[in-house]
Amino acid sequence: MKFLVMIHVDQSRLEALPAGEYDAMMQGCILKADALKAAGVLLDSQQLEGPETAKTLRVQDGRVGLVDGPYAETKEFFGGFNLIEARDHDEAMRIAAEFPWTRIGAIEVRPVRDFDAVRRRVGA
Repeated sequence: MKFLVMIHVDQSRLEALPAGEYDAMMQGCILKADALKAAGVLLDSQQLEGPETAKTLRVQDGRVGLVDGPYAETKEFFGGFNLIEARDHDEAMRIAAEFPWTRIGAIEVRPVRDFDAVRRRVGA
């Protein structure tokens, strides 16, 4: 079963880290990701650019709206993700807990829907 492990970062906690701590956390994260990839658990992972680079697009009542920045105004921003394979939600949570980002934000773990099943259901 696939799970998306979404990394949310609190900017103020990130900025409060002692010098070099972010790089140490990032190094540990990369080493953990490499081990998970070698074990066939990690399918993909990416780090996102900062929320100030985001643009949000909406089409409502035939009008296109474009806003600079993320959709939601929150103190935490979506910083990256890991796509993993796990037996169940409990195992996915154990894997996610091995990453250091809960120290400066939160990690959301969500099952990935079987999109091939959706394709079949809607005849696409």
